[in-house]
Amino acid sequence: MPRAKKAVKWFGRYIVSDPEICHGSPTFYGTRILVADVLDQVAEGQPWEAIADEWRGAIKVAAIAEAVRIATQAFADHAEEYTAA
Repeated sequence: MPRAKKAVKWFGRYIVSDPEICHGSPTFYGTRILVADVLDQVAEGQPWEAIADEWRGAIKVAAIAEAVRIATQAFADHAEEYTAA
C-alpha cells in the first residue's frame, strides 16, 4: 500500500514547509532557501535589501519581513520555553 503524502504547510504568503524539500524545514516558497539561514543574516545586522541581493533576488524584502514577523510571534508565544536556566 502506498504511503500517504504529507501535507505542505503554509506559514504565510512566502514561507512553506514541504516534507519533500529540505526535510520539511521552513523555506521560502519556490526555493530551497531556509528561513533559519535568512533569520541568521537578519540577526547579524545585514540590511534586508542586501540579503535579498545576496540570494540573487530569489527572495523579496517582503518575504524577509514575513519571516521576522512569524519568528517574533513564535518567540512571544513560546518565550517561557527559552528562558536561561
